[in-house]
Amino acid sequence: MSRLAAGVVLVTAQEPPLDPDDPSAPGGEDVGMTATAFLSVSLDPPLVLVSLREGSRMDDLLAEQPLWAVSVLTESQRHVAGRFAMKGRISDRLLFEDIPYVRGEVSGAPLVGGALATLECRTEQRVAAGDHTLVIGRVLSARVPSAEGGPLMYFRGRYRQLG
Repeated sequence: MSRLAAGVVLVTAQEPPLDPDDPSAPGGEDVGMTATAFLSVSLDPPLVLVSLREGSRMDDLLAEQPLWAVSVLTESQRHVAGRFAMKGRISDRLLFEDIPYVRGEVSGAPLVGGALATLECRTEQRVAAGDHTLVIGRVLSARVPSAEGGPLMYFRGRYRQLG
């Protein structure tokens, strides 16, 4: 499957507050994950799919948090993809520290500044598939914040550019 070129996205979500009934309780942390197994499923209704490794932090979070977001990365955002794909990485809070982003109005999740497109989604269905979970989300909002640059691609185990 390394011969199948794929676009690269950053999937993000915000953990729910530790105690939703206590307004003074600390909020949950932002979580991010690089994904190449992401695709459009339907235009009517607008649905997308992301494949998550079963038991990963994002899989566990999206099992309880139905709202999440996707930033379609540009070729100049290779460092963002690499940072959120690291194994044994530091806390997500530190990973987001110097990356420009805005909060999604619907999901509250970080949307990467300069991304080719951003989507905010609500989980419609989760499907177990081998060692992964396929999460199908309804697109609640879609924006094209930047028309600059080409997409970041992943092919034969490396990030690539078109052309």
